[in-house]
Amino acid sequence: MNVRGDLARTQANPVRGTIRGVGLGPGDPDLMSVRADRLLRSARHVAYFRKAGRAGQARRIVEGMLPAGVVEIAMEYPVTTEIPLDDPRYNQILSAFYAECTARLKSLADSGHDVLVLAEGDPFFYGSFMHLYTRLTGLVPLEIVPAITGMSAAWAATGAPITWGDDILSTLMGTLPEEVLTRQMRNADALVVMKIGRNIDKVRRALRRAGRYEDAWLVEYAAMPNQTVQRLAEAEGRVTPYFSIVIVHGQGRRP
Repeated sequence: MNVRGDLARTQANPVRGTIRGVGLGPGDPDLMSVRADRLLRSARHVAYFRKAGRAGQARRIVEGMLPAGVVEIAMEYPVTTEIPLDDPRYNQILSAFYAECTARLKSLADSGHDVLVLAEGDPFFYGSFMHLYTRLTGLVPLEIVPAITGMSAAWAATGAPITWGDDILSTLMGTLPEEVLTRQMRNADALVVMKIGRNIDKVRRALRRAGRYEDAWLVEYAAMPNQTVQRLAEAEGRVTPYFSIVIVHGQGRRP
């Protein structure tokens, strides 16, 4: 038995921890996957994004689920809406932020620690975790735990199917230019519009121009305790919160 040789190989190839992007679903812990629940209740290191000075939505969802002694890593965004998206500084600041987060998580994984990175909705659907994933790929072991998206909870809350038969579903960001929104709204059968917030007036104008306004629904805080569902026209003139989704149902082929 060559103990010295085995030790040398262990030191040369240390066991590294795994970084897991864990989807938490739309906000209701009851809609979380069994795998996500199991991982959270045995976690040693948990990381999550949040706005400075806030608890963070992802952290709120898992309240009461984490074991005692878990190490929490709060990754606080340096900017959110303070700088316009088309300002070159926006990408520069966020890129540096994600690089810093990546280095921190890689250091933990290199030291043998498994880390759960909490992701609202699904980790691979318009989430911040994707920016860490692409930077960590090839450097440390990675795993994705998929989840129900926020838009799934939103159309379920309306009580009507989102697509029928051959309907084309388009997912649009309220941050898009108004002309792009209008064109895509005209071309699609069913619509989901996300990232609304301060963009609500632009979204309203685009829906009117596309002839879809009267069919639009507004769902705020889907699957959360303060969920509201109403026709968008009933919320005329009101600014909507960040966690808002506009739904326009398809009316396609059916038996």
